[in-house]
Amino acid sequence: MDSTRISQEIQVFQGRQAPEEGTLVGYGALIAQYALHVPVPQRLALISKKNRKYTVAGWLVFGPRYTPAETLAGHLTFALKYEGVNLLFFKKLFETLPQQQLVEMVQAEYTGQYMRRVWFLYEWLLEKQLPIPDLSVANFVPLLDEKLQYALPQAVNSPRHRIRNNLPGTTAFCPLIHKTEKLENYIAQKLDAQTSTVLRGVHKDILLRTSAFLLLKDSRASFTIEGENPTQSRASRWGRAIGQAGAKPLSQEELLRLQQIVIENSRFVAMGYRTEGGFVGEHDRGTGEPIPDHISARWQDVEPLMHGLLQAASQMQAQHFHPVLTAVKIAFGFVFIHPFVDGNGRLHRYLIHHLLAAMRFTPQGIIFPVSAAILEHLNDYRSVLESYSHSLLDFIEWRKTADHNVAVLNETIDYYRYFDATPQAEFLFDCVAYTLHKIIPEEVAYLQQYDRMKTWLDDTFQMPDKMVALLIKFLEQAGGKLSKRAKEKAFAALTDDEVKEIETHFALYFDI
Repeated sequence: MDSTRISQEIQVFQGRQAPEEGTLVGYGALIAQYALHVPVPQRLALISKKNRKYTVAGWLVFGPRYTPAETLAGHLTFALKYEGVNLLFFKKLFETLPQQQLVEMVQAEYTGQYMRRVWFLYEWLLEKQLPIPDLSVANFVPLLDEKLQYALPQAVNSPRHRIRNNLPGTTAFCPLIHKTEKLENYIAQKLDAQTSTVLRGVHKDILLRTSAFLLLKDSRASFTIEGENPTQSRASRWGRAIGQAGAKPLSQEELLRLQQIVIENSRFVAMGYRTEGGFVGEHDRGTGEPIPDHISARWQDVEPLMHGLLQAASQMQAQHFHPVLTAVKIAFGFVFIHPFVDGNGRLHRYLIHHLLAAMRFTPQGIIFPVSAAILEHLNDYRSVLESYSHSLLDFIEWRKTADHNVAVLNETIDYYRYFDATPQAEFLFDCVAYTLHKIIPEEVAYLQQYDRMKTWLDDTFQMPDKMVALLIKFLEQAGGKLSKRAKEKAFAALTDDEVKEIETHFALYFDI
């Protein structure tokens, strides 16, 4: 295979328009050359005919001097050096290559840092050794290049390969996140530290009430995202569960307990991990044929995947991996696996709360209403879910079952272990920033305005709290004016002059 040309002259690759004519190299070229069943990477590498280097949406463009050697080793070296580690690619490549070819390639550059990475990845991913003796010389090198991808702060040395394994995860579950300008900017802003600035000077009573309102707001938003309109008691019950996020360690038992809270009436839902196929989408009205937008992990793979996910969460928490990045990998990994028949979406968003709280990103007593932020960016949320789900559909073989479900026919477990979570990380940071800079300050400001209005009404009219709440609600609904019906019924005791005075103060206190 090394004797044939791997690079490709392209203008378009698998439907993606190149920014200019050039030569596809690295992962993209190898995926095409070996017909690997993997989604196209978020960014492809292109060698330009001109002497320039730049990054544009979906592409890394390099000048001619970066052209790799026209061999498998050459393209792998280029990919590891400039594109980072792609675990799914390597797993599928290793399953395709004859072992002897791989041994010869590694031994040809036995001490080189990039072939050592390839060697380590083979043995780590396939959990078997190649017939190559341990390396006794050469410095230890990190597996992940921290200029390209986010790595664990503390690596584990592999003396055999002289590699520092800094992968944030295990062979059972290890999504990766590329460093981008957007993510680096968010991390540099230290959004967790900004929370104290936002809340500085806010009265303790206001903070407590803000937290209560945010819990209910987030609970309702999470149901709304799923197309449900819960009763007040059901929303409050789930809100209380969200309020306890971070208090208990994540485990299979804890997830099952939370599913029981989400699925209030379990008469018609099989509880616990799935024992059947699963998909998200519609059914053809005429035939009942499934029309999937997302196909869940095979039910036979759910338990090992979830075991790996929980292990990875524990590892990243213990090593102080960035809380938002941890939440991304675990929460989106969970929803892609879709371990339950129902309740996956709300539990996916709960996991974000849990990890942000458990890793002390959010302050005690204040919940970040991430679901409320997601609800206000619902199209972006769907896009970021579909960006991976849709890319998998071409690689999953399935058939319709008698009950109009799907049965997956091929091995798919690696697609849920080793995905690129970079788009999801950028989205979640957007939501966290929106929560911190808009939702929380607006809720605090509203309660402060409400209290000022209530104090004035108490002093002027000695209204009971229930009537104050109703009056403010009516004024909010009518843009600061009391409707004719309200004046004639609930507030008939007020004179016209008193109504005008109330409307004037409402406009003053609520800035309208």
